[in-house]
Amino acid sequence: MPAGVWLLGLVSMLMDISSEMIHSLLPLFMLTTLGASALAIGLIEGLAESTALIVKLFSGALSDYFGKRKGLAVLGYALGALTKPLFAVASTTGVVLTARLLDRVGKGIRGAPRDALVADITPRHLRGAAFGLRQSLDTLGAFLGPLLAAGLMLLSANDFRAVFWVAAIPGLLAVALLFFGLHEPERPPAARRSNPIQRQNLKRLGVAYWWLVGIGAVFALARFSEAFLVLRAQQGGVPLALVPLVMVAMNAVYALSAYPFGRLSDRISHSKLLALGLIVLIAADIILATSEHWRVVLAGVALWGVHLGITQGLLATMVADTAPADLRGTAYGFFSLVSGLAMLLASILAGLLWDRFGAASTFHAGTIFCVVALVGLAWQPAAVHRRDA
Repeated sequence: MPAGVWLLGLVSMLMDISSEMIHSLLPLFMLTTLGASALAIGLIEGLAESTALIVKLFSGALSDYFGKRKGLAVLGYALGALTKPLFAVASTTGVVLTARLLDRVGKGIRGAPRDALVADITPRHLRGAAFGLRQSLDTLGAFLGPLLAAGLMLLSANDFRAVFWVAAIPGLLAVALLFFGLHEPERPPAARRSNPIQRQNLKRLGVAYWWLVGIGAVFALARFSEAFLVLRAQQGGVPLALVPLVMVAMNAVYALSAYPFGRLSDRISHSKLLALGLIVLIAADIILATSEHWRVVLAGVALWGVHLGITQGLLATMVADTAPADLRGTAYGFFSLVSGLAMLLASILAGLLWDRFGAASTFHAGTIFCVVALVGLAWQPAAVHRRDA
């Protein structure tokens, strides 16, 4: 495994520790301290996550245009680190929204160049394992972040703002490690394109890629913000300081499963493995809809983590496999643009259903979109079937 993959994974881990220390508490902070509704939380989370995915389009295209990816990745991580103190001083949901959007703009700037870097430095036969490894390290940070948040909440007598201040430290460490530690591989001048998003280049992406974009969009509709997992746990009477442990459990399962499933994706049909991920998500939604008891919620959250371990690195691998090497950044960007718009719609719909009809309706809606995505997988074009064989 190339050393650069390990370094990018460690950078992701540090930034995820920083981000998840905040994100695991943010829904509760908005609900209990700022008095926000579930719809408002869904809107903020949807806007934030979709913003990150939409910005990837432009950062990915720029990384293809310049033939350089590290600078954009450093800029994105730096913006993410510098926005963390805004959460600590927020007094209204408007300030939270501003901080969340700026934080996710940083994620959007770094996401596509970072994924393209992984694909650039990894041999094709190891690509699934490489994305799985980076995702495992990233998710290890998402496991440690809520764990630290819960510990600090207990030590600080539920002082949200104190935890948010501490969260800035690992974010700054991530920026320093990437800036000083990663040496970007040189790309030949002939590989650089004057305009990656012109019509001539977009035609080169092909049927298999655009089919994947469509499947990814329906998948995003089924995967609303994980803030609703936190809210479901809170409904079950879990003490406020311990609610972040729900995200710890999910990310522990995610981190442990991402690399094995990434290696598996190098050996079996990608479409079949993606279908398995959708089936696991259906099971998670059904369980989460049945009861708010903490044991039931924990089982559903664990399955949610398994589905993430199966699918997230897999989707990144499928994008890399269906796109030309000199358009990988742009390919990740377009994939993220469409998925981002779907994620925004999904989170708004989830919040609306939660407020109007209760928590169970939110998870039932997720099940329906999963079934639609499974139908789309069954009707894959012949070009996709040949590539996936």
